[in-house]
Amino acid sequence: MRELFDQLDWLLPLCLLSLGLVVGSFLNVVIYRLPLMMETRWRKDCCELLEVPQEKEAPRLTLATPNSHCPHCGSAIKPWQNIPVLSYLLLRGKCAVCGVGISLRYPTIELITGLLTLSLAWYFALSPALLGAVIFTWALVTLTMIDVDHKLLPDDITLPLLWLGLLFNIDGTYVSLTDAVIGAMAGYLILWSVYWLFKLTTGKEGMGYGDFKLLAALGAWLGWQALPLIILLSSLVGALCGIALILLKGRGREVPIPFGPYLAVAGWIAMIWGEEITSRYLAASGLN
Repeated sequence: MRELFDQLDWLLPLCLLSLGLVVGSFLNVVIYRLPLMMETRWRKDCCELLEVPQEKEAPRLTLATPNSHCPHCGSAIKPWQNIPVLSYLLLRGKCAVCGVGISLRYPTIELITGLLTLSLAWYFALSPALLGAVIFTWALVTLTMIDVDHKLLPDDITLPLLWLGLLFNIDGTYVSLTDAVIGAMAGYLILWSVYWLFKLTTGKEGMGYGDFKLLAALGAWLGWQALPLIILLSSLVGALCGIALILLKGRGREVPIPFGPYLAVAGWIAMIWGEEITSRYLAASGLN
């Protein structure tokens, strides 16, 4: 199989693009349903803790059930209507039954996931490193969109991502296992310390615990050496976006801005170009 990919240079990128588009369609489901599933669990737990009657249970919602359907008219989406990006274009962005518009974010997420997955073919050969980078990318796309929508980074994704990072680095796929373990510990403790310093100083919570876990996961994948770059990039982009929102949209300074997307983008950049960025910085500063 590997020899086939080596002989046909176009085959691996094509497979990655196709796989990314299909997975992007599934990620749309995860992004929408996982927060709702978590909310249902929280409501049930609260009712049990407070010993109050539970609300009438809604139809069971999982990542697999019910089947995809139009949120407006409830009509089931047929397989040919669920082809990533292409179906949206063929249907002209509308439900085939009721004609109500379909959000542009669905094909956008599919396309972004496909293109990001495709881009990995230029940086990784067919190897465990490529497999890990693909999983890493998909997880970051999902976390980014959920945090944008709900200001939430689910443990259902961040914790498995952390453990997978350590698993892939058992044989030093990206960094040594020692660097990965230290990276996970340091990633969590750095933001945990910032959180408590900010809270003790201002009495406010500057970020959520999900941010700690996400940076810990990034440290587990990329090692402690990547953490300064990730923190610097995420803080810089976050500050610029925050200023832009205040100036252009008149958004109040007190309105919270999710930090997870900036961590995710910085983590992905660090995986692909981290060593190059660091070496160029050291060379420019005369430290290398």
